[in-house]
Amino acid sequence: MKKRYIIGAVVSAFILLTLMTLVKQGSIKYVTKPITKATITQYVEASGSIKPINTVAVGTQVSGTVQKIYVDYNSTVKKGDLLAELDPSLFQANVDQSKAKLNNAKATLARTQAMLNYKKNNYQRYKHLYEKHYVSRDDVELAQANYLQAKAELESANADVKASTAALENNLTNLRYSKISSPVDGTVISRAVDEGQTVAASFNTPTLFEIAKDLTKMQIETSVSEADIGKIKVGQQATYTLDGYQDKKFYGEVTQVRLASTTTNNVVTYTVIVSVDNTEGFIIPGMTANVSIKVGEARDVLVVENRAFKFTMDENKKYEKQGIWVLTPTGAKRFDVEIGLSDDNKSQIISNEIKVGDKVIVSSNVSKKKQPQRSGRPF
Repeated sequence: MKKRYIIGAVVSAFILLTLMTLVKQGSIKYVTKPITKATITQYVEASGSIKPINTVAVGTQVSGTVQKIYVDYNSTVKKGDLLAELDPSLFQANVDQSKAKLNNAKATLARTQAMLNYKKNNYQRYKHLYEKHYVSRDDVELAQANYLQAKAELESANADVKASTAALENNLTNLRYSKISSPVDGTVISRAVDEGQTVAASFNTPTLFEIAKDLTKMQIETSVSEADIGKIKVGQQATYTLDGYQDKKFYGEVTQVRLASTTTNNVVTYTVIVSVDNTEGFIIPGMTANVSIKVGEARDVLVVENRAFKFTMDENKKYEKQGIWVLTPTGAKRFDVEIGLSDDNKSQIISNEIKVGDKVIVSSNVSKKKQPQRSGRPF
């Protein structure tokens, strides 16, 4: 009898120990974060390079050998300043030849004019003599033909003078083009030639210099993905950092959203222009800028950590709306919410059921329940 009581006590103790182990292994520990009110500012991140707003490419319309260069990188120039000069000897020779042809054409014109006057007067005399029957009709007609021929020769001489004048003007223009001047006030940011180099302008105008009109006001050409482009509007504020000045933050504004898209590796992006104030003069064209464009702000709203949206009590169930799990006195409960603005860490939630202080579950530690192992022999 005593032995039976001992066996019963041992069995009871074992069962109690097993139940305690199961309860301990099956307990759920939640990590919660309270609902708070805060200001959410949403940004769109992009990157791009600094570029001058207005850049003028200066080229040459004539071919030749660069004889002299008067400017270099970073040179400040005024409109009309001489940048470079091609060897003018060939152009000057063409001008001299055109002047000689023009002078010859003018001399021919003068001679033809004098001959026309003579033949005109001669024709008038023959007409008068014919009326008095002193000359034959053939003589009058011959004088008339000579007069008309002289008129045609005068017109031809006039055309030669005009052609020679046009040729001279063309060669004078080419001679002027051999001196390459700045079309605007600005700063030379690129030079593509050296003294002694031959430039050819047969089919297109080669670019010799690039001049930025105003480096105190530049722009950033950023690439924004198609997922974010709908949030970008002209006038939005932007901040940006430069690799060369990592400890300094700069401010700009969206001035243009270009409609043309670019597709690279199936990724569609759009160009967004952000203004750059370079009054201090230390921002250099070509610098890489990391831009944050402010696309929205919500003040004093309910916010929750973003990881709360990833937590669920049932991995297999699909919900139609976005929701969060809240730890209530009766246990974990799911609430549907609408998400407003978001940043990297938190998001605005819109709900009539959620209030400040509610404990939102962001993660949990659920141990798998272990089934008790049966002995080979029953107790």
